[in-house]
Order: sequence, then C-alpha cells, then structure tokens
Amino acid sequence: MGKLTESYKNSPKQVKAALWFLVCSFLQRGISVITTPIFTRVLTTAEYGQYSTFNSWMSIITIFITLNLYSGVYTQGLIKNSDDREAYSSSLEGLMTTLVACATVAYVLFHNFWNNLFSLTTAQMLCMLVMIWATAVYRFWAAEQRVLLTYKRLVAVTLIASCARPVLSLILVLTASYDRVTARVLGLAIVDMAAFVGLYYIQMKRGKKFFSGAYWKNAILFHLPLIPHYLSQTVLSGADRIMIRSMVGSSEAGIYGLAYSVSQIMLLFNSALTQTLSPWIYQKIKDKKVQDIHGIAYGSLLLIAAVNLLLMALAPEVIRIFAPSSYYAAIYVIPPVSMSVIFIFCYDLFAKFAFYYERTKFIMVASIIAAAANIGLNLVFIPMFGYVAAGYTTLACYMIYAIAHYLFMNRVCKLDMDGERPYKTRILLLIIVVFMALGFYFLFTYNFPILRYASLAVMVVILILLRKRIRSLVSNLMNMRRSNRKS
Repeated sequence: MGKLTESYKNSPKQVKAALWFLVCSFLQRGISVITTPIFTRVLTTAEYGQYSTFNSWMSIITIFITLNLYSGVYTQGLIKNSDDREAYSSSLEGLMTTLVACATVAYVLFHNFWNNLFSLTTAQMLCMLVMIWATAVYRFWAAEQRVLLTYKRLVAVTLIASCARPVLSLILVLTASYDRVTARVLGLAIVDMAAFVGLYYIQMKRGKKFFSGAYWKNAILFHLPLIPHYLSQTVLSGADRIMIRSMVGSSEAGIYGLAYSVSQIMLLFNSALTQTLSPWIYQKIKDKKVQDIHGIAYGSLLLIAAVNLLLMALAPEVIRIFAPSSYYAAIYVIPPVSMSVIFIFCYDLFAKFAFYYERTKFIMVASIIAAAANIGLNLVFIPMFGYVAAGYTTLACYMIYAIAHYLFMNRVCKLDMDGERPYKTRILLLIIVVFMALGFYFLFTYNFPILRYASLAVMVVILILLRKRIRSLVSNLMNMRRSNRKS
C-alpha cells in the first residue's frame, strides 16, 4: 500500500488527472447501480417501468434539444480556441440555454400534445427539461475541467451530486402519498439544479459572451449531421423499454429495465478498457503498425467475455440482491443483453479506423441500420413473445452493428491502409461463438442450480489456471495506460 501511495504522489499531473476522471465515471454509474436494490424495493414493477421509460425518453429528447453540444466539437473547440477558451465556453453554454428555452416554450404552448406523445405528466416533463439543461451545464463544465486537468473540483462536485441525487429521491419517494415516480424524478431535478446552476454562473461570468455567431454556427453545422448517429445509438439502448411499456405494460418494462441496468454494469469495464486502448490504437494506426493491435485486442475481448459470463452464471443471485421476487423473471433477459456488451466492445475496436480516417459516413450508416433493425424487430417479436424478446432483438441489433462496422473497417483498410487488416476474422469468430455458446448454456442451467454451480466452479478453476496470462494482459494494459498519459 505504501508503494502505491508513493507511486501516486510521484506521478505527473496528467496521470493523477486521468485516474480521478476514471473515478468520476465510476462514481456516476456506480452509485446509481448501488442504489438500484433500494428503489426496486420501494417502487412496484409498474412504477420502476415508468421511471425506466422516463429515462429512455429523456436520452432521446436530449439529443434533439441540446444537439449533444458538450461532446465532439466542444472538447476540440476548447483546444483549438485555447486563447479564447472562456468566451468559447460561455457562448456554447448560451447556445445550449437558448435551445432549451425554445424547447420549453414549445412544450408549454402544446403541453397536452407532448404529454400524450410521451405518456408523461406535466410535472415529469418540466423536471425533464430542468434535468436536460442542468446536466448539459455539468457536462460542459466537466469537459473543461478535463482539458485543464483540474480534477479536484470535478471529483468534489461529482461525488456530492451523485450521492445527493438518490438520497433526496428516496426521501421524496418514501414521503409521497400518490405519484412516487414523479417524486423520484423531482428529487433528481432539484439536486441537479442546486448542484450545477453555480457552474453555469461561473462559466458565464468568466466568458462574458452569451452569443457568438462564429462559434454558434460552427457548433450547429458540426452537430446537426451527427444527430442520426447520436439518435441511433440512443434508440439502440433505450427504445426497447419505451416499446415494451407501450405494447405490453409498465410492469414488464420495469422488469426488463432492471435486467438491462444490471447487464449494462459490464459497460463500466468496457469504458475502462476503451479509455486505455483508444489512444494506443490511434497511435498504432498513425505509425502504420496495425499488426501490433490484434494481440492486445483479442486478450481484451476475452477478458470482457469472461466478466460477462460470470454475470450470466450468477444472474439469479444478482437479481435477488438487486430486487424482490416480483422482478425475478429478469434473469431470462440478462444473458442476451450481457452478450450484446461484447459486440459493443467489438464495435469500438472496429470503428477506430473509420474515426481516425474521418470516414464518418460509414459510422452513421452502421448506426442507422442497427437502430432501424431494433425498432423493426421489436415491432414484430415483442407482441409475439413478450418483453423477453426485446433482449434478443437487442443482441441481434448489436451483432448487426458490430458486423457493419467490421465491414466498413475493412473498407477503410482498403481505401486508406493498402488493404492491411488488423484482425483475423476466424479468431474473432472463435472467441464470439464460444462466448455465446457458454452464455446460452448458463441460461439453460438456471433451472438446474447444481449443474450451474458445478459449471461455474469449472470456469473459476480455468481462470485460476490462466491467472498468469490474465495478470500479464492487465499489466500490459496498465503499462499502456501509463505510456498514453505520458505522451
């Protein structure tokens, strides 16, 4: 422990910042995961389904209102306009505020139409608009802190807000006499406003520029063409809960929403690996050494597969921890949704090449194809087989997503890399086929606990036998992360 402390103290600011930025990411998602067992026990499956649907709608509506201005162009702009950074930040905050204000006016004027369209109440919609604005303020400010490597304030604000949100929401839910879903949403909106309105004031006071024709035009022109891409990704992750509530019921949406949330815990591992691999892969592409990529990529893929298999094997126990018996049917959704995580990781490995060579049309086309397939398959199979079918349509669509990006990656390799390809198809297929076969096997064993525990024991023994290789892979990833930070 002493060596770790000493190593941390002697680390450069970039290394410390990167570590704490990762901690912030885990805080935001982790605290939400930790509090899930509490809310599943105070909310009925129908109420949990309504809340899950609210989140899905908010993720979609956010794209149309804010254009995701705080991603993409903003970080680039902070670097390109470093000599005018404060004015640039305040002007984009001004643009975002203007967009939210226009959306609020449009909602107030036609609130009955929007309430019926989204199946939400006026209070929920107003809370959503507040949360969209406040969350965007936080993301603008957080992006600036990352560029400036000022991690202490970011960690403090993130920790306070992440802890306060579930605490206030729980208090309001427990004291609510009727609409507990609105009570939970109201708690989130109050904390977001209280925690982030000060950040808005700070950035606007420093920048002293609400409007900039040049900055506004550049941001709008950059993000408008990306709306189909952002929307497609959101549809892939959220449309199923909306469709289940509409086509089956709120209770079923709640059960599915819990299974989806539990399965998506594995995306924390995806994010950690992706943040480590991305700069390294880009550097290898730049240096024209793509053959160095496949070894680390295969090992990372196997690591993601092993972690997801553990979740699938322990799904009945995990659901019992996270929710009461009324949610137990969620175990049958976890395997297909967990399997989709490995295809999300594959997509990232493949899409790096299109991003590097700025073949963004390929990225957009793949996203639209997968999102359209998701809606189409849900419309067909949810009425036929119920909400569990949405898990398999999600898996199928992420498979389509990954395959499309793999084909486009090969196209990019042909156009920009003289046909040199970084991965071997047969090895990727072998890893994925074995992973999916084991995933469906564990699904089969849910009704045979002795067989499941025996299989899990065998899996653990295999991991122990391979511990040296796993340790070597993790060591390589850590060394890679350190070299990325130094560069």
